[in-house]
Amino acid sequence: MRIISGRLKGRDLGAVPEGVRPTTDRVRESLFAALGPTEGLSVLDLFAGTGALGLEAYSRGASRVVFVDQSRKVARILRQRIASLGLKDLPELQVMESPAERALKKISEEEDQKFDLVFVDPPYAEKDREEVVVAIFAQDVLNPGATVVVEGPKGHPVPPLAGVRVSGERRYGETLLTWLEAASSTRP
Repeated sequence: MRIISGRLKGRDLGAVPEGVRPTTDRVRESLFAALGPTEGLSVLDLFAGTGALGLEAYSRGASRVVFVDQSRKVARILRQRIASLGLKDLPELQVMESPAERALKKISEEEDQKFDLVFVDPPYAEKDREEVVVAIFAQDVLNPGATVVVEGPKGHPVPPLAGVRVSGERRYGETLLTWLEAASSTRP
């Protein structure tokens, strides 16, 4: 796995930790092409795993990325990965070792912790995906006009959720990417 574009283009992300299902390079490339510029965005990478989505966003100019993963081992490896890229101890890159919903609650309690872009990439067996998506929109963690991108299996789309609007979907093999935003959100 490598970073596809931006200031870290071509940098190797290292081995994938056991039990982690990374977003493929092809899907990541298509996702960022569809997203457009990430320059200056504040990004939340839930179920971060390898950190590939957040690191790609940072490489492309995101101003801040918070990575969340509940696995102590995966979070440790992600910190090592960030250090190997020469990004250790940068305040704009933060790794939180926590279940997603607990991290969202903690983030919502901190000032200036709002995001423009959120990646939700739980393990495909994750049963609580919809609860996490609901929590994202219920907690005070999104800037106006924020986008939430959910990755999941193509046979398991995000169901309709109160206050949430599907603004797009893309299928890549067995992977489904769903773009969500607050139903009342107006895009500039």
